Amino acid sequence: MTVQTFNPENVLVSQKKDGTLHKEFTDIIMKEVAQNSLVMQLGQYQEMEGEQEKTVYVQTDGISAYWVNETEKIKTDTPEVVPVTLKAHKLGIILVTSREALNYTWKKFFDDMKPQIVEAFYKKIDEAGLLGHDTPFANSVNKAAKDANKVIGGPITYDNILKLQDALYDSDVEANAFVSKIQNRSALREARDGNKVSIYDKTANTIDGITTVDLKSAHFEKGDLLAGDFDNLIYGVPYNINYKISEEGQISTITNADGTPINLFEQEMIAIRATMDIAVMVTKADAFAKLTPAERV
Repeated sequence: MTVQTFNPENVLVSQKKDGTLHKEFTDIIMKEVAQNSLVMQLGQYQEMEGEQEKTVYVQTDGISAYWVNETEKIKTDTPEVVPVTLKAHKLGIILVTSREALNYTWKKFFDDMKPQIVEAFYKKIDEAGLLGHDTPFANSVNKAAKDANKVIGGPITYDNILKLQDALYDSDVEANAFVSKIQNRSALREARDGNKVSIYDKTANTIDGITTVDLKSAHFEKGDLLAGDFDNLIYGVPYNINYKISEEGQISTITNADGTPINLFEQEMIAIRATMDIAVMVTKADAFAKLTPAERV
C-alpha cells in the first residue's frame, strides 16, 4: 500500500483546510518573520520546547578575571543567576480572499498569502516587544527605559545622543544597537560635533559606530531613538504556525466598503486564520534608554 504524502504542488486548498501548516511553509514563514522582526534580530532566542511557559535562567552580573601572584589561589566568581518565566501569547491574523482560491494548489495559495502573514506577524511582534503597543507582555524595551528613568527629552543632536549613551553608562551598560526609523536620517546626518564630524554613518547605518536598525511602525514616531544592550531582550517560540480555512461565517473585524461586516457565505469568499505563539521579555530594567522630543517626555 502506497503512503500518500502532502505535496503542495498538487494538493488543492479545498482538500486540506485545517491543521498545522506543512513544515515547508512553517519554516519559510518563520525564517522571513525572523529576518524582518527587530525583536528576533536583536534579541536572544530561548528554546521553549513546546511549552507555553518556561523558566529560564539569566545572569545579572558578569564574571571577572583576577590578577594572582605565583602560588596564590585564583578567586572563584559566583555570578548572580536568577530564574525568569517566559510566557508565550497567541498572535493571529485573518485574511480573506475569493472562494476560487479553494481550487488553488497549496503552493500557489501559500505564495499569494505568505507576504501578508509575514508582515502582519513581525510588525505586531516588534510593536509589542519594543514599543509596548497593544501588547500582552509584561514589559518592553520602551517600558524598561521609562521605568528606569532613562528617557532623554530633546531633538536628535550630537549632544543628546551622547546623553542617551551616558544614561546607559550610568548603569554600566554599553549599547550594542540603536532602534531608529528612516524619517530620522536627516536629523542623524546633521548630528555633528564641534569639528562638524557626523556621529552617523549613513553608508553603514551606524550611530557612533553602533549597529542601527530602522523600525517601520506608525506607533514609533519621528524623533525617537531607542538604545541599549539587546542581549537583555529574550524571546521564544514554542509552537509551529497553525491555520484554519473557513467558507462560512461573518468576519466582524473586516468590513466591506459600506461598513458592513464581510459574510463569507453570502459573498462567496473564504478566510484563512493563521496563528503563532511567541514570548518576549526584557530581563534587565536599566539596560535600555530612549531619546524623544521634549514635548513627548
